[in-house]
This record gives sequence, structure tokens and C-alpha cells, in this order.
Amino acid sequence: MAGKLAVVGAGLMGSGIAQVSAQAGWEVVLRDVTETALKRGTDSIKASYEKFVSKGKLSAEDAEAALARISTTTDLDAVADADLVVEAVFEKLEVKHEIFRTLDALVSENTVLASNTSAIPITKIAAATERPERVVGTHFFSPVPMMGLCELVRGYKTSDETLAIAREFAESVGKTCVVVNRDVAGFITTRLITALVVEAAKLRESGVATAEDIDIACKLGFGHAMGPLATADLTGVDILLHAADNIYTESQDEKFAPPELMRRMVDAGDIGRKSGQGFYKH
Repeated sequence: MAGKLAVVGAGLMGSGIAQVSAQAGWEVVLRDVTETALKRGTDSIKASYEKFVSKGKLSAEDAEAALARISTTTDLDAVADADLVVEAVFEKLEVKHEIFRTLDALVSENTVLASNTSAIPITKIAAATERPERVVGTHFFSPVPMMGLCELVRGYKTSDETLAIAREFAESVGKTCVVVNRDVAGFITTRLITALVVEAAKLRESGVATAEDIDIACKLGFGHAMGPLATADLTGVDILLHAADNIYTESQDEKFAPPELMRRMVDAGDIGRKSGQGFYKH
């Protein structure tokens, strides 16, 4: 299916999506607001390719060719001729609205606009455009080059054709897709992990068990590869707190209401592996 892909946001998710897409033959334009962010993103892509080459999973020639298919820009106008645009910026509706409103005026009427949001309903994002039928969720998982899943989310007005294009794209970059047919906040995966992390944090907060024992219970009792509190540290306690708040605001379901412990951890900067301290010391 390879064509021209634009990725808006050169952070961990955006650069990962750009990486797997270029490797699959897509011409990729990676856009962010600063050259510093773009350099950080491309450096991450180069390092990842080098790691795959060193492990014999990718030839040096293929890695070089993939890198050559990635261009960078701070100019959003540069995405105008893309066949598909994937937004991968901060999980704030106002920010996404601004981007989608601008994209709607820039790209052709046939271009599909996709969001990598993990919790915000696609219908809310699509409301910023005049083409809600061409807006879809493509929720990749971090790290994108390693994780095999892409959660496709149908907004209230997303067309069958748009969903099919999104599936073809995700499968072209090596992902297995699951489809969310009703646009609930948090979709499938974020709702499940958020509910588990929130309950695990409540058990830790109330002194029922240590973080270690809660995680061991989930690993050995349920066969999970990683316990929920270790997952929170890996993902970022701040990110999961934000997701929980989004889902709780939409659903008013108490199982998604985060405990004070998570809020105080974020206030203190103990947000997981990226800060060196979360539910565990790293």
C-alpha cells in the first residue's frame, strides 16, 4: 500500500511510527514544532535501526534506504500532499483540535486523518474538521518497532472506507489490528490497563500489599508478562493518570477514578522509569 505518510509529532510514538513506516516502504515526512525535537526523533530512529542491524534483523542497506525515505520539517504545510496523516502529539484535546483543524484545510479531500490517541474519543477529535468520516484512530503501542498491536478506533462518523485504509496501513507496517466499533474513551486497551493500574495503586495506597507483591500476584496468578505497577512505571505514571482522568471524565465510572497516591507521585515528579522513581526505584 505504501504511499506518502505524514507523522505530526516526533516524540517517542511519532518517531516510532515514522520508523516502521519508512522501513515498510512509505515515504515519510516527520513534522514537529522545533528542530531540536526533530533531531531527537531522528536520532532515536537511527539508533533503533542500528540496533536491528547489529542483531541481524535488518540489513545495513535496508536501514540506509529506510532513513532516506524520512524527511523532517517544522512546517505543517509540508504535509499537504500526504495520503495519510497520523497525529502523535500530547494527549490534550485542545492541542489535537488545533492540529486537525489546520490539517483539514491543508490536505486533499481524500486524505485520511488519523490520531494515535490512547484515550480521547475520536469523535471529539474529528469534530474539529469538516470531514469526520475521514478521521480514524490508529493507536500504536510503545515501543512501536517492537509492539505488534494497533488499535483501530471508529469514530461516530468514520466511514468503512476510512477504517479499511487505516487497517491496510497498519498491516503494511507489520501490525496486527483490533477494531473498536463504539467510540468509548480509552477504547479497549487503555480502559483495561487503566482500571487495573488504578485498582493496584489503591491497594498499594491503602497498605493492602506492596507494589512488588501486587505485581507478582498478576504475573504468577494471571500470567501477565509485567505487573500493573511496573507497567505504570514503564508507561509513565503521569501518562496513565492523564488517561484515567480522561476516561473518568467521560464515563463517570468510579473504577477509573485515580487515587490520591498517583496524583501526589506526579506532583513530586515520581513518574516512573523516565524520572528514576515511580512505584519502584530505577
